[in-house]
Amino acid sequence: MKVAIDISPLKSGHKVRGVGQYVEELRNSLIKNHSDQVFIFYDKKLDEKAELIHYPYFDPFVRSLPLFSMDKFVVTVHDLIPILFPEHFPGGVKGNLIWKIQKRSLLRAKRIITDSESSKKDIATKLGFDESKIDVVYLGASDVFKKLEIGNWKLEIEQKFHLPLKFALYVGDVTWNKNLPNLVRAMKNLDIPLVIVGKALANPEFYSKNPWNDDLNFVNSETKDDKRFIRLGFVTDEELVKLYNLASLLVMPSLYEGFGLPILEAMSCGCPVVTSSVSSIPEVAEQAVYYIEPENVASITKGIATVFTDEIWRLRLSNLGLAQSKKFSWKKTANQTLKVYEKAISV
Repeated sequence: MKVAIDISPLKSGHKVRGVGQYVEELRNSLIKNHSDQVFIFYDKKLDEKAELIHYPYFDPFVRSLPLFSMDKFVVTVHDLIPILFPEHFPGGVKGNLIWKIQKRSLLRAKRIITDSESSKKDIATKLGFDESKIDVVYLGASDVFKKLEIGNWKLEIEQKFHLPLKFALYVGDVTWNKNLPNLVRAMKNLDIPLVIVGKALANPEFYSKNPWNDDLNFVNSETKDDKRFIRLGFVTDEELVKLYNLASLLVMPSLYEGFGLPILEAMSCGCPVVTSSVSSIPEVAEQAVYYIEPENVASITKGIATVFTDEIWRLRLSNLGLAQSKKFSWKKTANQTLKVYEKAISV
């Protein structure tokens, strides 16, 4: 088998986002576990002939697929959130035109890989793509995310980021589906520090009039003078695993997700999770988390307060999360992706 994989997301702003992590982990796991196969990793131009091309990134409003191609190819579509909720993610004239082109290209794929059964249903419904040709391949958490023995690193990370002794943690973007305004409203009802990790919150040059940034504008205005909110911006995985290990809980009150990778990372570290029972999240977390209603601020407030103050709840969720996280790995992701390649080539 000879498969070419487009790793261009590693050369762009996606390197520090979920897409970049997916590409990097998939590449490493394929090389490690399937050395008997031939993989061509390219980022600009494919100079060799391959039996199959894998495009591991799809954006409805950015050209990422070939308009005309005689090659067999598969595409990873992590989610269709901007298409499902256009009122919150307007594409504009140019974006909507690109979406038509991207959709036409996507429908020519031999198979589509996606992160969850929830996203699979969205793709089949919105695109009219044959559901039997959509493969659910769950993601994994990097090996760096694990429960740590307390050592000198604890004081070092606390001093570096000026962390309080106890805190809740949020990791992710600030787009509409992340539901940060309701999280901020909930935290204002509590005397609990919230450490916020995410590159978007550390970018002073964002375009405030872009509708995609409405929630970012809200978070900036509501938290800038409130010492309960500790905004760290981007952190490395080596720093993030320590934050997961120190946090009393991860809170992720999403309105919609394609997978929910921070939930899996937190569970892998034994960090209790408070999150929403929507879209893909129950597939990832099952009964190993405390579920809240994301559109109900009182529900979010109660969930955070309950887990933060109750040691028995935290211990229970920590143990359940550690067990649940073992169901996922990048090795499994690579193995299942290889099976998709085989099916696509055989057509």
